[in-house]
Amino acid sequence: MIKNIIFDFGDIFINLNKQAPLIEMSKFGPTQMTPELDNIFKNYEMGLMESDAFINTLQSIFNDASRAQIVSAWNSIILDFPEERLTFIEQLKEENKYRLFLLSNTNDLHIEQVKMSMGLERFKRFQNCFEQFYLSHEMKMRKPNSNIYEFVLQENGLVSNETLFIDDTKENTLSASELGVQCWNLQVGKPSINDVFSSKYTIFKPNLCDF
Repeated sequence: MIKNIIFDFGDIFINLNKQAPLIEMSKFGPTQMTPELDNIFKNYEMGLMESDAFINTLQSIFNDASRAQIVSAWNSIILDFPEERLTFIEQLKEENKYRLFLLSNTNDLHIEQVKMSMGLERFKRFQNCFEQFYLSHEMKMRKPNSNIYEFVLQENGLVSNETLFIDDTKENTLSASELGVQCWNLQVGKPSINDVFSSKYTIFKPNLCDF
C-alpha cells in the first residue's frame, strides 16, 4: 500500500525546455555539450559551486557572453507552471491520504528564476504542499545517485515499498527502484501529473510504469 509520494519538480509540475540553455550559450562559444560542461552543471546542481563561481567559470568558456547573458541563457530552461497542477497538488495535500515530498535536481539560479516566474505567493503555496522540499544544491547530492534516495527514506522513516517516486527521467526512476521504491517514469508529452491521478489511470502499479 502506497503511503508516501516523492515528486520531481521539473516537467512534472513546472514545464522546462532542457535544450534551451546550451542553445542560448552556443551563441557565445561551444555548440555542443562537453564532459567539462556536464561536470560543471552537475557540480552546480550539487551545490559544490557558488553562483558567482559558476557564472565566472561559464564566462571563461563562453567568453563572448556577459554575466547577464550567461544567467539569461542558463535560466531559459524555465517555462510555465500550469495553474491546474498547483490546484492538483493542493487538493492532494488537502485529502491527507499520503505523505508528500518534493525531490528536485536544481540550483540557486533556477530556484530564484522559478520564484520570479511563478510569483512568490504561488511558489509558497506550492512549497507548503510538501512535508519536505528537497533541492539538490542544498543537499549536496543529486539524482540518480542512490545516496539521495537513501537520505530521503531514512530521514523521514519511509518504507521503500510503501513509497512512490514520480520523475520524468528514466535514469532517476531506475536508480530509485533498485532500492525497492515504487516508481513512475512520467514522460514529457504523455499525460500530465493531474491526469495520472484521475480515475483513468491506476498509479499504484509495481516499478516503472511508463506513460
